[in-house]
Amino acid sequence: MSRRTAEIRVAVPLQVAAGLVVIASVAITAAQPGGISDIQVPLAFAGFIAVGEILRIVLPGGRQAAPLASAGALAFALLPGFHGADAFHVSVPLAVSVVTFGSVIGAVPRTLVGRGLHLDELARRVFSTAVAAAIFQGLLDTHVVSTASGTWTGTALALAMTAAAIVAACVDAFLAAFVRSGEDHVPLRTAISDEFRALVGISSAIAATGVLIALAAPKMGFWALPVFAIPLLLTQFSFRRYATIDATYLQTIRSLSKVTEVGGYNETGHSRRVSRLAVSVGREMGIPERDLVDLEYAALMHDIGQLSLPQPIPGGTTTILAAVDQRRIAELGAVVIREAGMERAALIVERQSDPYRPHRGQVDHDLPLESRIVKVANAYDDFVGASLESDRKLQAIERLELAVDRDYDPAVVDVLARIVERQTEYAY
Repeated sequence: MSRRTAEIRVAVPLQVAAGLVVIASVAITAAQPGGISDIQVPLAFAGFIAVGEILRIVLPGGRQAAPLASAGALAFALLPGFHGADAFHVSVPLAVSVVTFGSVIGAVPRTLVGRGLHLDELARRVFSTAVAAAIFQGLLDTHVVSTASGTWTGTALALAMTAAAIVAACVDAFLAAFVRSGEDHVPLRTAISDEFRALVGISSAIAATGVLIALAAPKMGFWALPVFAIPLLLTQFSFRRYATIDATYLQTIRSLSKVTEVGGYNETGHSRRVSRLAVSVGREMGIPERDLVDLEYAALMHDIGQLSLPQPIPGGTTTILAAVDQRRIAELGAVVIREAGMERAALIVERQSDPYRPHRGQVDHDLPLESRIVKVANAYDDFVGASLESDRKLQAIERLELAVDRDYDPAVVDVLARIVERQTEYAY
């Protein structure tokens, strides 16, 4: 195993724990006296989850999601009964077993075409299913919200299901934040904030669909699955279309950023390298996902103001220019970006040339963090370019560190140095 693989696989303990839960659940379910009362019900839900897994989507921000599969898993975990199967009961082990079986079956076709098995998400689904089933069954068994006669009202049942679904969704968000924090070197607080912000979107539709299916199944039977899945499916297609538009927009910005390279104003790949490095630094410094988009746009187009120059700068190295020239390039670039309606990205580019300490060591607190990041990332790539030489990278870091008394934010330089060090280690 490479050092890179060993370092980033922080989700392995989560996967191992989920695997143990699945093994124990399958063993307990298999040892159940009399077996499963009605095998058709778990098979129907497993099939529903498998189809949802096949129809998974990529959400904005690069998140993989299978809304239909998640809703089916939640619905089965919250199932209080089923039409035509009066003795049917969903235990926690049965819920985990069925959800895992359906998820794995649905992942097989995607694995065969090279799209892989999303073990991290499967592990999270196992735990969220177990939590939802345990909470709901606990409420059922203790009659916490039952009526005086001991029977459940529709309102009480819906409230119990909703409470279980909310807790399960929170567990899934915390686990996702933990994995993302470890793999992408994101501060845990920022990762949790991002995941809970995402929870308001598609996760709300997933929870609502799961609860509705579980509520309707005792009366509607198998018809509850397709009837209540259609709205979520339409919502899923809307999210997919939005993600496609978002990806197309980003690709357009990337293409436009190459104008300076085609015109000979920059080295080939400069904008993309600065963008990748800036986003990595921003992510590690705790910039929320929604703001990372503006940072990426700004980093891609940070040199577009060079098109106003009568002659290209040798090598496209703006770092060697006088401060007034750097400022002019930044302002002209901001004008172009602002015309495209990207106000935040324009502000970042406009302030990218400003020094961190403009007057006798006083910090400019109004200077956006994103602008400081673009300034450092741009200078680093001006010094290193496409070179893979470790010595050249270290020399570039040293040059940046020597200028932290005025030009560069020392916190940004420190984070960049850690990223470069990791990249250097991964190369061996």
